[in-house]
Amino acid sequence: MRGRRAGGREDGESLARSPSRPSRLRLPFSFPSFGLWGAHRGESGILPGVFVLLGRVQVRRGRRADPPPPPLRISSGFPATCCPKGRAMGSEAGSGRLALVAAAAALVVLWLSGRAGAGCAEEGLCCPGRELGCTSTGWRLDRAYGTCYCDQECRRTGDCCYDYERDCPAVPCVVGEWSHWSGCAEQCQPNFRMRTRSVQQEPQNGGEPCPPLEEKAGCLSYTTYEGQECANEHVPAFITSFEYNKERKKRAVNPRWSSETEEFRSYCVEFKTESLTPYCSLETRPYARWMQYLREGYTVCVTCQPPAMRMGSHRCYGDGADTDGNKVLHWQAVGNPACHGTWKKVQQVEECSCPLVHSFIFT
Repeated sequence: MRGRRAGGREDGESLARSPSRPSRLRLPFSFPSFGLWGAHRGESGILPGVFVLLGRVQVRRGRRADPPPPPLRISSGFPATCCPKGRAMGSEAGSGRLALVAAAAALVVLWLSGRAGAGCAEEGLCCPGRELGCTSTGWRLDRAYGTCYCDQECRRTGDCCYDYERDCPAVPCVVGEWSHWSGCAEQCQPNFRMRTRSVQQEPQNGGEPCPPLEEKAGCLSYTTYEGQECANEHVPAFITSFEYNKERKKRAVNPRWSSETEEFRSYCVEFKTESLTPYCSLETRPYARWMQYLREGYTVCVTCQPPAMRMGSHRCYGDGADTDGNKVLHWQAVGNPACHGTWKKVQQVEECSCPLVHSFIFT
């Protein structure tokens, strides 16, 4: 059992396993004993650059899971009388034997490389998440031989089989397009709308996880399902200086209102200011200095008149017509979006009686 499977991997550390004791491999053929750099009295020589033990060794195919032998060296087996001590073999026969041994060594290396051990591909394993039974026997990515894993967790613990990256590639999550936004979950009050998207390809082998499949956004529906207006108390009241009322009368924006003014008279709503941003008192522009007179705790008067008055209901947005004195309403100063705050409705009257600096109009 590797560390994480036996309690040692829970902390995220990868425990290097000692390679299994290599078994003795046997080739299906044998080599005679050759002396390459021979010396008198049976002294052996070393073939530089070749690292496979040859000679009188019988090697045959073992079971599939046996590891290849560790790097070994070629032992010289030439007769002691081949070459004088201290002299390199330069005869034509010696050169031929050297080429033969080198070719045989290369064949053995190629044969052994194909016996690196079973991996994920040979076992047909690519397991998601953490799977204790998703194991094989062979070389690991940390160059140790023994039990290796083909589950997603092996990326973190470092004990994947040598072919895991190749045969179990990471596949990221793929999602579709967003759907259309839904309508508000509820009418006539602040709520949310939603859109969704679906997964087209689940992530595999530690691929990038799926992004959020659902999004929500705030919304407010101003009409009921029957088409009637509602939610007026949730709409901020846009206000400006009462001085603007003079210009409004001169311009007569909507001629229709001039003939209906007598029928639909203006009205005044008194509010008590609960809060406001500091940007109101910092306003110094000539046409916006009226914002400096907005103060927390003061009572202000706001007039509703055409054309701010809606023709259908003959009300102004944000006047708090359907609320009592406990409802907190929002207001915003026209000309400076940073100047806004809250207030509570005090009462509705026919004529405003506040000082001019505390008198405003709905826009």
